[in-house]
This record gives sequence, structure tokens and C-alpha cells, in this order.
Amino acid sequence: MKKILFPTDFSEAATNAFVHALEFAKIVKAELILLHTFEIPVYDSQFFPENYASIYSSIELAKFEMFKDEIPKLRAIAAERKLEDIVIKHRLMDGDLIYNLKNAVEEDHIDFVIMGTTGVSDWTKFFTGSNTNSVISGVNVPVLCIPVDAEYKKIRTIGFTTRYREKDKDVLRKILKIAKKTEAKVKSLYVRTSNSDVSDVVMKEWEKEFAGENVEFLVLPSDEVKETILDFILYKDVDILTTITHKRSFFESIFETSFSKKITKEVSIPVLIMHEN
Repeated sequence: MKKILFPTDFSEAATNAFVHALEFAKIVKAELILLHTFEIPVYDSQFFPENYASIYSSIELAKFEMFKDEIPKLRAIAAERKLEDIVIKHRLMDGDLIYNLKNAVEEDHIDFVIMGTTGVSDWTKFFTGSNTNSVISGVNVPVLCIPVDAEYKKIRTIGFTTRYREKDKDVLRKILKIAKKTEAKVKSLYVRTSNSDVSDVVMKEWEKEFAGENVEFLVLPSDEVKETILDFILYKDVDILTTITHKRSFFESIFETSFSKKITKEVSIPVLIMHEN
């Protein structure tokens, strides 16, 4: 059985993402592992020589009690969606979120990470801040990012941005496997700029190789790559946008744009970050 790691701070963004995580777990037949991390303040023991240990114990106990109180709420959400059969396990860890997340991915042999973001909190920094390089390179599994205002809906169309590189084919095959489980169509987009080095022959070879799959290849000529992809998401009714880690700079810019108030909520969709092999 596959495993999904779901880091949560029990915020509105995380609770919204939990619904997506449940539904995605159903699609890929996975169990959920909930991860909640907290950092214990650093105290100087010379000022608290007698109750130094008890301070830490009380903080840990308080976090444990909060964690214990929140779990039934999440299980109630699962029951409401008739997904109570999905196995849900728990991890409560002290320390840095990203450090613990990396360890959990390795120790639990995680297949996917699903996280919620508000677009302004520390969760956003996980994807677009100074920790981006260390996290995306350190966590070598697909990461599904869920904006707080992205309501769950059945996945009918999966968008995939490509540059027609040979290694992109492996990612496309993985996406097609997910698409089959939810009976979704994959729409592959290549934005052909004025300095494009991809030949028509290569594009035709891709179409021939994937002729038996439920995928449509779109080639749009434009030097406005970001705007073209945003139009693609909106006008092609894309439910999830899939991108590859070599497009991280694009992902950062689209995150700041489409997941903010500058763009209509219709464009606020989950983004699945895949890794190159």
C-alpha cells in the first residue's frame, strides 16, 4: 500500500488540504500519515535549575493533548465523506518542520507529500522561500500543494507542462497512471517561444508514442510563458497542474500570482510537483 505524508498545523489551510489528501488516498489506494511538529523554546538551565526538565515535559504534554484533541475532528471529516476506511496513522515530533519531514519521508517510505498553504504563512516558505532548494531536492517524492481556497472537486483534467525532454516522458507516464484511476484526461502543454529548440519531429514522435493513452498534446506559440500557462489552466478547466522540479522558478512565480488575490479564484488549483529521474 502506498503512503501519503500529510504535515498539518491544524490550521484552516491544513484542514482544507486534508480533504484533498483523503480523496487522493482513495484514488491511489494509500494510507495517510499525519505529521505534526512543534519546536520547544530554548531555556537556559542555570535560571531554571530545579524545574528545567518539567518545563519541557509540560510543553510536550500540552502539544500531545492538543494533537489528541484534533485527531477526532479529522476522523469526523473522513466519516462525513465516507472515507473512514482509509488508514490514518500519526506522528508527533518536536523540532524543525523540514528536518522532521525529510526524516519521516525516509523512515516511513513515503510515496507522496500533501500540504496545505494559505499563500502567506510559513507553509508557503516550504515551497517558495529560502528552504525550497533543500526541501524539493531533499524530499524525492511528488509534493501536492493545496491552496486554502481550492475546494476539492473530482479530478477530470490534469494539466502537464513539458519541454519535450526525453526524461519528461517518465513523469508523464506516472501522471497517466494516476489519471486512469480517476478517469481523468491529461492535457500536455508546451509553450513554444521564439527561441524554442524543440522540433516538429520530436513533437510528432511523442504523439505517436502516447497514441494509445488519454492525453492531448497542446502547443501554444507565445513568449509570455507564465500568462499562457495561466490561460491554459483557466480555459482548459485544469483541476490539477503538474510541473517538474526543473520548472521550480516558474512554479514560484505562478504560486505568487495564481494563488494570491491578484488572480481569480478559478485559477487557484492544486499543484503537483514531480521529480526528474
